[in-house]
Amino acid sequence: MDESVRQAFRNDGAVLIEDCLDETQLAQCHEAFMWAVDNPGPHVFRPLDGTELRTHIDNANPLAKDRLDELVSSLPFGKLFADLWGSEHVWYFAEEIFLKQGGTSGRGPWHQDTANLPWEGRHWGNAWISFQSLPKQNSLEIVRGSHRGIQYDGASFLNPDDPTEPLYGDGTYPRLPDIEAERAVDPDAYDVLSWAIDPGDVLVLHPRSLHGGAPVDAATPDRHTLVLRFFGDDATFRTLPDANPNYARNGVLFADEMAKLNEGEPFRSPIFRQLL
Repeated sequence: MDESVRQAFRNDGAVLIEDCLDETQLAQCHEAFMWAVDNPGPHVFRPLDGTELRTHIDNANPLAKDRLDELVSSLPFGKLFADLWGSEHVWYFAEEIFLKQGGTSGRGPWHQDTANLPWEGRHWGNAWISFQSLPKQNSLEIVRGSHRGIQYDGASFLNPDDPTEPLYGDGTYPRLPDIEAERAVDPDAYDVLSWAIDPGDVLVLHPRSLHGGAPVDAATPDRHTLVLRFFGDDATFRTLPDANPNYARNGVLFADEMAKLNEGEPFRSPIFRQLL
């Protein structure tokens, strides 16, 4: 790996790895993606099913765990993240599924994954695998360097009229800025990264990065994305605020295992597949 790639991830919080997966690996990932769509887990979210646009979002599906643990062991992400972070060890956390199909929809709200996941440290990475060619206007957007900045509150994703509605609202974290409103006034208000993506490319971002977007439109009506999440040696547990009982302290993913960890402890559990 070129040092410029490592430096881009450290400084920017996101980098595009072109031609990361070959055709066979990509086909295996898409097969796992479609299986997960057909076999949803307890955290599935389908806000627009029954309308022109089909939408499906799922997280850490226990039905898919064994299948995905086996899959990631055959993919290049262990060595990739070890090299990217400079970590001796790499673990696979879980997947996230995004499906938008057969219509148009606006952008996803800006957010940081670490608002509702108890994660801290440098060695975290989301590998975004898209199965369609995406022009830049339909791709994910990331605020450059935001993974090293403020941890914001939310968003709750419950109020379509206010994308900054807090998840906790207790003052632990400052409220999200209305990034799109500010960009409407000044397109250069934020230093935003985005890339056109082809199948086989993998977008890697730190989950604390402010990110959002990836709409679909008439020219690009479908977007199937498999996100695989990984962590390394410099990954620790961070307790979440108690103000929202749905996320209090541990979050909703693997909550029983998270309850065994204390603030600042290494993020470890035998339930997570160790790749290196």
